[in-house]
Amino acid sequence: MTVIPVRRIVILTTVAALTSGCGLSAELEREADPARTGARTQPQPSGTGPSAGARTLPPGDVAPTASVDAQGCPDTGVLVSTGVVNAAMGLRAMPVTLTNCGERDYLLNGYPDVRVRDVDRKRMDVTVLKGPGPITQLDDPGPHLVTLKPGESARSVFVWRYSAVDAATRRGSGVYVEIAPAVGGGRQTVRPEGGLDIGDTGLLGTTAWQKVVD
Repeated sequence: MTVIPVRRIVILTTVAALTSGCGLSAELEREADPARTGARTQPQPSGTGPSAGARTLPPGDVAPTASVDAQGCPDTGVLVSTGVVNAAMGLRAMPVTLTNCGERDYLLNGYPDVRVRDVDRKRMDVTVLKGPGPITQLDDPGPHLVTLKPGESARSVFVWRYSAVDAATRRGSGVYVEIAPAVGGGRQTVRPEGGLDIGDTGLLGTTAWQKVVD
């Protein structure tokens, strides 16, 4: 396995842009350089390779609960995607975007509903938290009404701590992530590049949906 070193300044710049100033960049800086020495650090290897983004899985790969039309929009009217996993020492952060691809306004109020599955698609014993604590100190807007017009998006940030992953078997890696806008909503399955190196029994923090403002 080849681990690509990532400079701390690149991590901080990227995460700051993705989270729109919600405080994660400062937390990553503390993780990477707690003594404020200015030294460059490398993220801890995840055991599943470097992350370069993710895609929503098409039907036939891991079939989502909601069916997808010819334009790629699920019948729920929203499309879920994940971004680059950013790392500083043992802390991980991944933006999750929900886009209104339908023709009507879509309402959100609260946190995504999440399930994590391993390489064999078996559900992992991961505790999903509403909020980022106690994993890290990250501002969370909390539940509030978000109205998405067609074409608009909302974002949540998933955070977790690195746990040992077997590079050969991928044991401990969350390869498939099922995400619904809220409890009871239609689930979509995504496969983040590199997976979630969260371990068999880990904690996954989420922030409430917040509208993406250009």
